[in-house]
Amino acid sequence: MLSIERFKAELERLCVDFREKKYLLAVSGGVDSMVLASLFAEVFQGGAQLFVAHINYHLRGEDSNLDQQLVEAFCQEKNIPVYLYSVSNGDGKPASGSIQLWARELRYRFFYSLLEEHRIDYLVTAHHLGDQLETFIINLSRGSGIKGLCGIPSKGENILRPLLNFTKEELYDYAERCSIPYREDKSNKKDDYLRNKIRNHISPLLSELSPHFLNNFNKSLHLLSQAKTFAEGKVDEVFNGLSHTDRGDIVINKTKLVEESPFVQFEILKNFGFENLTEIEKIFSSQTGAVFISGSHYLFINRDELILQERNDAHKQEIHEIVIEDAAHTNTICISDYIDEPLPAFLWKFDAHRVKFPLKLRRKNTGDIFFPTGMKGRKKVSKFFKDEKLSTIEKQRIWILTDADAEVLGIIPHRQDRRKQAREETQNLLNIRD
Repeated sequence: MLSIERFKAELERLCVDFREKKYLLAVSGGVDSMVLASLFAEVFQGGAQLFVAHINYHLRGEDSNLDQQLVEAFCQEKNIPVYLYSVSNGDGKPASGSIQLWARELRYRFFYSLLEEHRIDYLVTAHHLGDQLETFIINLSRGSGIKGLCGIPSKGENILRPLLNFTKEELYDYAERCSIPYREDKSNKKDDYLRNKIRNHISPLLSELSPHFLNNFNKSLHLLSQAKTFAEGKVDEVFNGLSHTDRGDIVINKTKLVEESPFVQFEILKNFGFENLTEIEKIFSSQTGAVFISGSHYLFINRDELILQERNDAHKQEIHEIVIEDAAHTNTICISDYIDEPLPAFLWKFDAHRVKFPLKLRRKNTGDIFFPTGMKGRKKVSKFFKDEKLSTIEKQRIWILTDADAEVLGIIPHRQDRRKQAREETQNLLNIRD
């Protein structure tokens, strides 16, 4: 049974010094959030550390306005500051079938702006055990890993969910015992969304299996959470043993990862946004040159390696060039003075009279050709990359040095072009080095 004592115990479990913090309560007017607000008002008499946030989406006509009025009246009675957000045309219209996502984005943007503006420690939501079960079933149907099956966390960096261990029936019972006003959202009875279908049909059937189903489910969730913590430690050990970083990119030994269990493969790759089991199977069966894209990373297949690059930093080669002005005052140009990248040692010698300034450092263009030293004839730069067995990532990082005639002087740091290379009779040298 939900009681003020059990609620205090939950708060202390989530935050030992909970009485010293400030809280923003997300209150819709439904039984869940109204019970949450009443419990906090009881714990923090006077409400000096409490704030309430309410959003009126204007999606249910007069019912939306009545929800707002209830929340305002409660906050006035309890002397709790309330912040209201009334959705207007300026907030845009939800795309067909995505009203829930649109509404969620709006409210969390509003909530977190209040946290920052008023220096509030925690946002508090009224998610309960029924929400946990729905989330578990949704994630189960999507082939989620162990993290998804653990459901909604009771605490995040700046969010608390102190009602997660209580059932909806306990919330209704507490509201009745304490005469807490609330309003029912009739739209929750409709089967318009997957969560509603689970809530209205599947959850009741599961609860019929046993009167203790939800409590036993909750115990299973806690065991799963402990298993997740243990498994994460072991997965981290495996990951550290088969990966390293290379100039900010993560390089994973593909051959060794293939030898691990599908569970370990999934747990490692999901950290980079790859959570679809079918896609992960394709990653391991793809050949060199294949590219996969997640919300956060590019994944490049390079022989026996998986190279993971953050999307924000990826593909910087587009229209990126650096101009090197006339260097008549010196006979040596250090490329490292112009690009902020570590370079292996190299030294190219040119005939200064034949090289026209300004020089340019740029990425490869389609159709680039050069006349590499140590070889006869000319060669496409793309063919040179292939012959050198450069990975997709390495190709992106290569700088091409050209002169004012747009002739390639070399591929840094791999090979110099021989056309303007210094000879024995050269009197004025131009040195290009790392």
